[in-house]
Amino acid sequence: MFTGIIQKVAKGVLVGNRLKIERCWGDLSLGESIAINGVCLTLTDFDDSFMYFDVGAETLKLTNIKYEKLFNLERALKLGDSVSGHFVTGHVDGMVKLIAKHIYDKTLYLTFSMPKERWGVVKKGSIALNGVSLTIANASLDTFTVQLIPHTIENTTFKFITSGSYVNYEIDVLARFIHNELNNLEKGYKDGMMYEY
Repeated sequence: MFTGIIQKVAKGVLVGNRLKIERCWGDLSLGESIAINGVCLTLTDFDDSFMYFDVGAETLKLTNIKYEKLFNLERALKLGDSVSGHFVTGHVDGMVKLIAKHIYDKTLYLTFSMPKERWGVVKKGSIALNGVSLTIANASLDTFTVQLIPHTIENTTFKFITSGSYVNYEIDVLARFIHNELNNLEKGYKDGMMYEY
């Protein structure tokens, strides 16, 4: 579990199905989870200079890890840690495309294509993009917009983003839970039964 508050930005390269990223921390443990552009990956090896992660076929298919060279990193949440963003599982849903960007009064506005889970994209709701916890500023039929303050811009890969880029997205886990529960209720009514809780 993560919070979407990026701790490091580091260079990396995918070789086959193994991701090699510059080492960012001294107190690493084999097997720990680290979110890389929002993707929860297991640390399988490390040396003095690099961290190594095995990347599965489904992850390569659904995410931008296969062609990015700069990554947002966050270590797993520990009990007692502050949740400054929102709960992020690291189970990326897919990618969305950057449609437009503009800056107004030091705030960066980014407009993306709407994901298939449009039910989870609502104004003032949360979404994780490349692992960054963001608030949805606006949502239309086909797009949604987030806004980034200078601190977020400076401390994430978003300062380098260009129109047409694809970013990983994860729908808010609470929105997903509510959506699934409502679907179960609706299915129960259609089947002529009620679920017991």
